[in-house]
Order: sequence, then C-alpha cells, then structure tokens
Amino acid sequence: MVPAAPTRYFCTAGKGMEHFVAQEVKNKLSAKEVEHSSGKVFFTTDSDLHKLQSLKSAERLFLLLKKLPPLSLPRNKGRGLYKIKQYVIGDPCCWLDALYVWQNLQGKGFKEENPHFLKRNTEHAQTSLAYKKRKEDKTDLEAEDYHLDNQIVSPLTCEDDGNRSEKTFPGMPTRNPKEMPVADMKQHCISFRVSCRCSGTIAKHFTAQEVGRIIGIAFIKQFGWKADLRNPYLEIFIHLNDIYSVVGFPVLRHPLASREYIQCTGLRSTVAWAMASLAEINSGAFVLDPMCGFGTILVEAAKEWPDVNYLGVDVNDSQLRGAYENVKTAGLQDKINLLKASALELPLRSGSIDVVISDIPFGKKFKAAKNTKLLLPDILQEMERVLNVGGTLVLLLSRDLYNHINRHGIRIPRRNENLSGGNEIGRPEMKSELYQEKVNRSPATVLSIREDMTQETLACKMTHSGSLMPVEFHGVSLGVTDAFIYKCKKISSAEL
Repeated sequence: MVPAAPTRYFCTAGKGMEHFVAQEVKNKLSAKEVEHSSGKVFFTTDSDLHKLQSLKSAERLFLLLKKLPPLSLPRNKGRGLYKIKQYVIGDPCCWLDALYVWQNLQGKGFKEENPHFLKRNTEHAQTSLAYKKRKEDKTDLEAEDYHLDNQIVSPLTCEDDGNRSEKTFPGMPTRNPKEMPVADMKQHCISFRVSCRCSGTIAKHFTAQEVGRIIGIAFIKQFGWKADLRNPYLEIFIHLNDIYSVVGFPVLRHPLASREYIQCTGLRSTVAWAMASLAEINSGAFVLDPMCGFGTILVEAAKEWPDVNYLGVDVNDSQLRGAYENVKTAGLQDKINLLKASALELPLRSGSIDVVISDIPFGKKFKAAKNTKLLLPDILQEMERVLNVGGTLVLLLSRDLYNHINRHGIRIPRRNENLSGGNEIGRPEMKSELYQEKVNRSPATVLSIREDMTQETLACKMTHSGSLMPVEFHGVSLGVTDAFIYKCKKISSAEL
C-alpha cells in the first residue's frame, strides 16, 4: 500500500556517492526537496515500495522521522542522557504517525521479503509462551525484566477481515495510531531494536550503547514495546552528530546495496552502477569493459540498461570464471559476452565501440604483474582506438593513477611502447579466444570479436584519428581506498 501523501525519506550513501543518489532519486522517484550532506541524501516522494527498491546507488533507505539541529549537552552525564532522551523522543504522537506510515508502506512486501520470518517467529513465540507460563508466580519487577531481555514478538502474518482492503500485522494497531491515545498503544506488543551511532562531541561523552539503552528504556515505558535485539519487528535508527541528528525506520530489512545476483564480489555494486550511469548508455549501443574482472560493472549496467550489447574482456581465467558466475546468476547470458584477451591488444575494429567503461586495477586486491602506471598509456591508447568518435570512456582510477593522468594529460601518445606484460594486464597471445569454458553457444558476431588481428596492425593504432577529452570526475571511497571516477569523450581531430 502506498502512503497517502508524499513522504520524507533519507538514504545513506558511501563517501562521494551522494551526488549519484540525489540524481537517481530525482530521475526514478520524481523526488522533491532533495538535499544531501556527507553520507546522506534526504528527499520527498510518493513512490511505492517497488519503486523505492529500484534504487541502485544508495546503501540503505529509511523513513525519516526527525532531522534535528545539533544538541548542546550539559556537563553532568546523567542530565546529558536525560536531555538526549527528550531530544530524540519528543512528542510521542510523531512516533505513532510514523509507525502508521511505515506499516502502510510495508504492505505485503515485508512478509514476501522474509519468507522464513513467520516460521522462525512462530517457534520463538511458542517457546516464549511456555517459558512465561512457568514464571507466572514471579513478581511484577521480574516480569518487567523478562520482557525487556527475552520477550519475542508474536508471529508476523498478514490478516484480512474480508471487509478491509488494508493489510495489517499482528501487534500493530488496526486503526490509525494518530487517532489512538498513547495509553492504548501499550496494549499492542511491538518488538523493536535501537541502532544508534554517535559522532563528534556526543561521542566524546557517551557511547552508542549508552544512548541506545536510555532511548530503548524510554520506548518500553512510553509505549509498552518489547526489546528484541536479534529479530525485531521494528528497527529504530538514530545518528547523533555535531551537524544534525536523524531518526528513522529502515524501509527494508536488507540494504539496497545488497545484490543477490552477485556471487563473486569485486567492485562495490553501488560504485559500478554510478560508473554506468555516467556512461550515456543508449539502446542498441555496444559497451566494452576491457578489464572486466568479475563483471560487476557490466552486470549492473545490463540490469539497468538491458537493450544493449555488452562485452567483457579479461586475460585472467579465474576472473572470467567469476564473471560468468555473476552473469549466469543475474540471468544475463543473452546480454553479456565474455572474451579472453588483453586490454593492450583488443581483437576489435577501430571505432566499433560506443562506450568503454572499466575499473583500472589498483594492485590492491589483485596484483598486476606489471606496474599499471607504466602500462596506462598503452591501455588508454587501445581504449581510444576501439572507441568511436563521440563515444564515452568512464574509468575508475586510484588516487595515484588519477594524479598521474592529471600531471601528464589524458592525450594518448601516438607510439606503442614495447612493454612486456604479465597475468592481469599483460601482452596477449595474438590468438584471442572467446571464453566458452561454461558458455556453450556460438561467439557473438555483433562486435566482430573474431576479426583477424592481421587486419588491424599496430600502425593503425598510431595513426587513428580522435582524442580523449576530460568531461568530469568524482571522488569516491572504496572503503580503505580512495578512488576517482573519470569520464572522457572522444572527439575528432577536427575538434582539437
């Protein structure tokens, strides 16, 4: 069920990815009031759950409850915790309003996304009820402690009384919480978990565990909810920092960044999608990744832009096997072809490719036998050769390679260095082979990948027209490594 009115959300994003998330929510969700800061993008939309799930550049998606200004803390720790509790909880009615929106947004999606959730909670609930029966003679204080530490939510199912089109979950109010007194909410058993993150000044005085505990106790007292750290019905996300603080409910139980079709992990999928989004991929285009590795970029691109011809090239057998597994799991065998060859001598006609997109090896996760910096001129020259005039080149570069290009320019030298190669990006055998170890079908003809290399001599590489001109770049984080997404366009010699 769709929220009745436009709803405010926020997404978390990797460092440097905020721009891509902001553009994606505008394009896919027709989002309004889009704003972003470090690590988060805020927006308003009336899109349904299916559209929200289609986001590819974000890490996680939350229903926004509050975005608060920085909090000034007193010196006394006890008073500080009390002030944080008041700061976060505020008006109880706003929590009930948000809970109602969250419930309507979930609909069947919550149950379908977690097919084993009902069975697991039924078993937990039966165990919990038997335990409670044996403890009936305990005092109220002991019972309260028990509920705080051990109570499990009742089984999660969808109920329909036949007269209402709206789906409801056990433990949830059957009418709008906005119309219910706060006291009535204590009759409804909702399990929850507080996920708290503190940074800046607050982190110097309190741990996330301290803040999460005081807020969790407040919810138990205020609404009669039950704490469940392992499998809660509702998660409450809180991030307190010196710039602003946010409170929200995760819309999905799993991160948006999780890809069930990626079996062999290489480049982070969100970054791969961002690279593809810059590449200006149009229907019917020919897209090449000359150092495809596990094929993450091609898989992300083919999922988003399916009516395109994709070719992944790599010289390493193990990388190609991983790429094939990902392509197969994603069901994209008819979209993506894989070829064993070198990025230094591609068996493709000059100007036959519309988009070249690649993650240049950093030498961090997979070691290159030859210094990538020394090979970069030849790699770029070959990419430029196969790219048609007006085509787009998108590269992911380490900081070192990015600085190297900036110092020496993107213009490619017209001579072919005699560099011997190695495994990951070495010189190829003149006979390139289509990777068909597990793909039992005829080679792709649309890209002429079996073209005789004798028709494309090295002299052609040194005399071809056109040049690569920088368009834009974006710094992104790959965890422990910083990188740059670098976009270029190939222009004709007449435009130089």
